Amino acid sequence: MRKLYFLLPGTDGKFACGGLWAELKTVNLVQQICSAEVVTYRQRETGKLFIDDLLKEKNLDDVIFVISWGFDIAKLVTKLKQYNVVYHAHSAGYNFQLPPSIPIITVSRNTMGYWGQKCPNSLIYYLPNQISDEFKNLHIERDIDVLVQARKSSEYLMKELIPQLQKKCNVFVVNSYVEDLPSLFNRAKIYLYDSAEYWAQQRVSEGFGLQPMEALACGCQVFSSVNGGLSDYLDPGFNCYKIAAYSKEFDVQRILNLLESSVKPTLPEEFFAEYRYENIMKRLQVILDELNEFFDHKIKQQSNIPSLTKMRLNKLLAQTIYFKIRKKYFRGL
Repeated sequence: MRKLYFLLPGTDGKFACGGLWAELKTVNLVQQICSAEVVTYRQRETGKLFIDDLLKEKNLDDVIFVISWGFDIAKLVTKLKQYNVVYHAHSAGYNFQLPPSIPIITVSRNTMGYWGQKCPNSLIYYLPNQISDEFKNLHIERDIDVLVQARKSSEYLMKELIPQLQKKCNVFVVNSYVEDLPSLFNRAKIYLYDSAEYWAQQRVSEGFGLQPMEALACGCQVFSSVNGGLSDYLDPGFNCYKIAAYSKEFDVQRILNLLESSVKPTLPEEFFAEYRYENIMKRLQVILDELNEFFDHKIKQQSNIPSLTKMRLNKLLAQTIYFKIRKKYFRGL
């Protein structure tokens, strides 16, 4: 099995974000199956390989480069065009194309659908992010009525809804990194998450939306947007509530009603099984086996399925119009 090199711009605080933590967690999982290593490409870091040094090696046929940092993908694809490359897709909506020689691993079905339409001739797989076992319901007393993290939250949430809720109940706003997030989720009755505005500004999608899932696993009731990858698992009215629904007053009403309710539904552990370690490892083994089979085949065979380029789509559209006109006006000839 080929060695995997996971390309990251860097791993220090400058690049700290959910995508980085998710990618590093994936590296750890892959290392339990085969050889895998982090390679940086924007900055050199002690104890880690740097891409320009690595590419000086002559024989890299037996390695796979895993790229994931959305805004850098186009440049990396060009730089690595002669090598075996896999795109680990978190968010969707970046303005770049991928050749069928680059398989795609998506973290959500939402992202998988995006690439399934955009790259119909590529190998595409679904490997959701892992929900760590420490995210579980401890069934302890919850002293926080409403929990919200400021990062990625909408202006409406922070400037309109939260101030109104603070007059009615105990609201805890997180503005910095939390060391023990499972404990915090176990203290909260309701968790608010509203990222649609943030991702619209970024002009890409919510890749997975890990925190609402983690909050649910800890027994929180969740009010959330359902954009992007959140739509994979959030089901308003059944396992969550839709935030920013019509009016601030309606949001406040529903949140306060839930706080006063004696019914506290919890999700069965089976709901989270798809995102737990055991299932992730099973899927990862299958995906890695198929990737190695594909790159063996790629050595002997070039791609020969027509791609959905703009030129080909225009040609197909022209053909469709022609046959419609012919059918309508020349049927009897």
